[in-house]
Amino acid sequence: MLKVSDMDKVDELKKDIAELESFQNQATRQKNKDILSIQIRKLISDVVNLEEKLKGENSYVPSTTQSAVSAIRRYEVKINNYAWDQSEKFVKFYITLKNVQTALAENICCEFTPKNINLSIKDVDNKDYKWEIKNLLQEIDPEKSSWKIKSDTVLINAAKKVPMNWSHVTEWEKKASESKVPKMDTEKLDPTEGLMSLMKNMYETGDDEMKRTIAKAWTESQQKNQSPNFLG
Repeated sequence: MLKVSDMDKVDELKKDIAELESFQNQATRQKNKDILSIQIRKLISDVVNLEEKLKGENSYVPSTTQSAVSAIRRYEVKINNYAWDQSEKFVKFYITLKNVQTALAENICCEFTPKNINLSIKDVDNKDYKWEIKNLLQEIDPEKSSWKIKSDTVLINAAKKVPMNWSHVTEWEKKASESKVPKMDTEKLDPTEGLMSLMKNMYETGDDEMKRTIAKAWTESQQKNQSPNFLG
């Protein structure tokens, strides 16, 4: 028989994932989004492991039900991290994804428009992945752009419409680097108090990797903002 406690734990983890994804959508700073993304991926892994355990304990479940359980396990994970390089004619993006080479060809799609790139990869270790870049700094030529799969890596070659050096990847990044960060009014209520409280809790309860990631992000943030230090 299935363990009710394990089933309840799966439900609670899914609720946690949904809430973290909501915070991720509200977050405006990339560092905070990356931290939340790490925690979301860890919870997804916990859900998958629990459901695999439940599947083994309930081996007599009919095949139709097994298919339903398998479908539930599939989560869409947004990839935020990437590396980039450029030549005179191309901007190259390197997206690291473990076991991506095992994905079926029909499950991988990369779409190019003059200012956007959208990559979709389905069913890699029971997860669907999405990576996208919007508002590129300069236009690219979709017809001359391409992508290829390597071991644990997706390489995207975006052909520049006009050969020139790019100072940044997107228009937003360029504007952000050129604008001055305003000082915070400490007498006013911080509108991101809920997000800060969540991240503080993640720091206090997380493992060493999570603490290092949050500490690094917050240190870099403090160099630009006069924010209160919630790490204590």
